[in-house]
Amino acid sequence: MGKVGIIGVGQSVFSRSATGSFKELAFEAFREACKDGKISAEEIDASVTCSAPEYDKQRSPSALVAEYLGLKGPAFYAETLCSSSSTGVRLAYSLVKSGLHEAVAVMGVQKMSEISSAASQELMGRGTDIQWESPFGTMMPAYYALFAQAHMAEYGLTNEDLAKVRVKSSTYGPLNDRAVFRKSLDLETLTSPDSKMTAPVASPLRVGDCCANADGSSCVIVVSEEKAKSLSGDPVWILGVGAAIDSVNLASRNNFTSLPSAVNAGKKAYEMAGVTANDIDVAEVHDCFTIAELLAYEALGFAEPGQGKEMIKNKETYLEGRIPVNVDGGLLSKGHPIGATGGSQIRTIVKQLRGEAGDIQVKDPEIGLVHNVGGVGIYGNVTILGR
Repeated sequence: MGKVGIIGVGQSVFSRSATGSFKELAFEAFREACKDGKISAEEIDASVTCSAPEYDKQRSPSALVAEYLGLKGPAFYAETLCSSSSTGVRLAYSLVKSGLHEAVAVMGVQKMSEISSAASQELMGRGTDIQWESPFGTMMPAYYALFAQAHMAEYGLTNEDLAKVRVKSSTYGPLNDRAVFRKSLDLETLTSPDSKMTAPVASPLRVGDCCANADGSSCVIVVSEEKAKSLSGDPVWILGVGAAIDSVNLASRNNFTSLPSAVNAGKKAYEMAGVTANDIDVAEVHDCFTIAELLAYEALGFAEPGQGKEMIKNKETYLEGRIPVNVDGGLLSKGHPIGATGGSQIRTIVKQLRGEAGDIQVKDPEIGLVHNVGGVGIYGNVTILGR
């Protein structure tokens, strides 16, 4: 079979409380993606809807979303916690590569404001083993705090190192008109004892180290090479799709200084694409917490273990740096509508590779990478895209 490409990408505004229904929210991203890809609903012969269940009131959303969008082909559902829509893109790649379908719309959508923050945190905890782990009150900030503590003990990581990740995020968040948080934050604000941003969440993580829940949608239209060339003169090709899992219970993990699922997914994606970490021109990584971005640098081979903190100190991951990362503000600025996050990351890299990223455009990128993690590295997806 021929190559598989992306011709259209779309994203709603991410917000703390979106108006309208679940399916209306999905339409916002779908409309933009169809316009971007110069494709109509009638030309799309399958869809994959991606979300994490129970955050939204809608049960089994795939057929409902497809019907509302005017899609007639089969409708599938994908869920791998926070990495759901990058999993959806992997499934769409497989459906097209196999020849079963020519054009697949991958919809990521989440309306998290339909439940309380407390209920949302409890649901996140239930992403782990509901018999042996989540009943004891484990939640995402506490999990990632363990990794931050381990890095501090093993490699000398500091709270200031973590704060510098958020400084970078807030450098670019104001340039993203789809982001929840569009305010610049300096290092003093993120380290001062008198700042709201340094209020403790789960030691050593503080308010400034954490992303926020959000409502939002994303859409990625995946097509065959023949379809891409007939519809778009500027497709972005899917070069590699790596996926892996790790132990659901953290008690079974060997250490807390790395996420093996991300490491293994990256290796598979690099091998499939025929590239290495040194070939990546721009990246989007899953920065649900500041420590998560540093873990990603190391998992993907951008830095040696323990050296992620040096990359942020030296501004190597800024727009003008050696490997620009999350120059759309990342989850820390955009917010994190679970099912829509991976698609939003892919949208950013597609626009970068086309040279359409405006104020955050990296100079002449040819290969981009998306790292999307579900839970505390229970699922790991790495997608490599190129021209």
